[in-house]
Amino acid sequence: MLKKLQNKHISLIAGAGLCAFLAGAMVSAPHIGRFIGRWLKQDNQAEQLSEANNAKSAVLPLVLQSPQQRAAKLEALAKGSLSLDQNRARYLLASDLIDRKQAKDALLLLDGLDKDYTLLAPYVLLRQAQAHEILGEEGKASDLRHQVLKLYPKEPAAAKALYLIGQPEDQDKQIAQFPSHPLTWEIIRQRLQTNPNQPQLQLILAKYAFDQPGIIPVLGQLLNDPTLKPDDWEIIATDYWENSDYTKAATAYAKARPTPLNLYRTARGLQLSGKRDSAIASYKKLVSTFPDAKETGAGLLHLAEIVKPLDAVPYLNLVVSKFPDHAGEALLAKVKILEAQQDQKSAHEVLLLLVSKYKNSDEAAQYRWKAAQYQAKAKDYKAAWQWAQPIIINNPDSILAPRAGFWVGKWATKLGKQEEATKAYEYVLSQFPYSYYAWRSAAILGLNVGNFNTVRQLDPEIVPRQRPVPPAGSDTFKELYLLGQERDAWLQWQSEFQNKMQPTVNEQFTEGLMRLAKGDNLIGIDKISKLQDRETPEEKAQFKALSKQITYWQARYPFPYLNDIEKWSKERQINPLLVTALIRQESRFESKVHSSAGAVGLMQVLPSTAKLIAPQAKLDSKKFDLENPSDNLMLGTLYLDQTHQQYSNNSLLAIASYNAGPGNVAKWLQTLPREDPDEFVEAIPFDETKNYVRQVFGNYWNYLRLYNPETFQLEAKYLAQHPK
Repeated sequence: MLKKLQNKHISLIAGAGLCAFLAGAMVSAPHIGRFIGRWLKQDNQAEQLSEANNAKSAVLPLVLQSPQQRAAKLEALAKGSLSLDQNRARYLLASDLIDRKQAKDALLLLDGLDKDYTLLAPYVLLRQAQAHEILGEEGKASDLRHQVLKLYPKEPAAAKALYLIGQPEDQDKQIAQFPSHPLTWEIIRQRLQTNPNQPQLQLILAKYAFDQPGIIPVLGQLLNDPTLKPDDWEIIATDYWENSDYTKAATAYAKARPTPLNLYRTARGLQLSGKRDSAIASYKKLVSTFPDAKETGAGLLHLAEIVKPLDAVPYLNLVVSKFPDHAGEALLAKVKILEAQQDQKSAHEVLLLLVSKYKNSDEAAQYRWKAAQYQAKAKDYKAAWQWAQPIIINNPDSILAPRAGFWVGKWATKLGKQEEATKAYEYVLSQFPYSYYAWRSAAILGLNVGNFNTVRQLDPEIVPRQRPVPPAGSDTFKELYLLGQERDAWLQWQSEFQNKMQPTVNEQFTEGLMRLAKGDNLIGIDKISKLQDRETPEEKAQFKALSKQITYWQARYPFPYLNDIEKWSKERQINPLLVTALIRQESRFESKVHSSAGAVGLMQVLPSTAKLIAPQAKLDSKKFDLENPSDNLMLGTLYLDQTHQQYSNNSLLAIASYNAGPGNVAKWLQTLPREDPDEFVEAIPFDETKNYVRQVFGNYWNYLRLYNPETFQLEAKYLAQHPK
């Protein structure tokens, strides 16, 4: 539940006196009574910002439609009785009208709305100002912006008003009061163009805009500033680190405060830069200065990587004795050293320690899985089953757990233990419903989810979900986001989100949602997906709670370009969810992205391939634009159709060919096992293609279970019958 408004902390006596006052006021002054009625209604608006209540909204589903599609419905809702939905309809319709330069009609809708819709009151005034500006009424526009400054001086909307007013003294005020606001960054960049020698302004960008384009040159200008303090260097170093420039990060961290994290990153940056001797010295400094810090455990592991093998063993032993969270990594590293020295007995003893005392580590799971694969290759399926089965129990959070569980089922079948096989598939589907192996398990169990030979022909119903309520940020930000007001929501959120380098789980998820809303799909998906990597017990618990909500998974598997995907998938008679799954893997829905190999756009089509197949799409080979989503989908789906036709509509081979090319697939069909598609996937010799196949079909499965009502209900029913 979202936090309720915090203005209810009134004592019982004061509350009773207030009620008596309000009762008298309403009798003696009806207009005051109407004002109080509005106040009470607005006091309850924050409570209505919940998933349950927003599901009842008639306005919010319209956010997914185009302004033309939703206009008539919004007009009808705007004429309804006073309510949150009526306010939303008026604001959204007025915003659409302003975007179409229909300012007079917009002003009629906005008149008095700031009093009724207090959540967005300053933005109502700014919209009114925008409408007057369109009409050429600059004086009225200016008055309204100054009214925002007067009534809402501390709200982020005031920063937008200051920016639009544009006076130098207003800009100074904005920089001082709203340093994390994106419009403030624009002012700073303009000033730096005129005079680059302004380190305090550069530091504001370094602190608040480190993940924005153009930050690296700003950092470069700071490097030679002799006035910087250790805290300033820490900001600069972290910026470089977050932007993957580890050489400069190491240099800057060396000038920052000597914290465990700063010393670790100094050493790690030097190591990644190839400066071995300096890295060793820095790691040793970390170990001696902060012997018990959590960063020291990771530091010892990396130190062991770059010293001589015999010198590494004491460091690894120290990790095992003092840092149990890293013990598995240290033991595996020690095994490699012992095996290189031909000391098989000692290596075996270390492995026994790994799978017994540290059986819950990821490294124990890795070793067990490697052993299981070795036994399966030798067709000793009983031994393979015995090696893999403990992974499910001891390592439920390991990336290998669903894979091991699925193959426990496959090997049980080979041993004639069909009942145990069924239980294994049911376990994978119920415990790891998001995984590729859940889809394979569901298919084997006979659920109507498609398989490698039938996926292409399926045409599942797709029901897009409306935006979820973000778990962080003010109610004003949440309302702007829910209404699809991307620009203002972004400005509001960035102004509020000041903990960017160490965000909470809810803040990072909200940042991901906002990135997706802006169209920064790669960054948004990345931020949301990386929440699973949180390390502290508190953060892990928060992520676990979040991951149980469908809103998390829908954000991790978003659905941009739905209309274009459906259009071209229908044209090629390909399952639109398979196309979506491939796009997510290829480009993360970034329409202008270019790969190192030259592939372009959503489906990562090579220009040479596009020119070759363009005539088949009745396109002039010089008149298409692969950065244009529609053109890219037109050509990408045509190529995907051809790969399917080449392999008799077997989607496994078509998807493998899309990644590795038909030549490699032809070789694999001659050399790899063909009777069992799962064994074929496991035997693919290119790790990239093997992972690609699993990821694309894992994506397909998640889109199916999240956006197809039939599968969503089927999975819910199945999970209810097989609870965790």
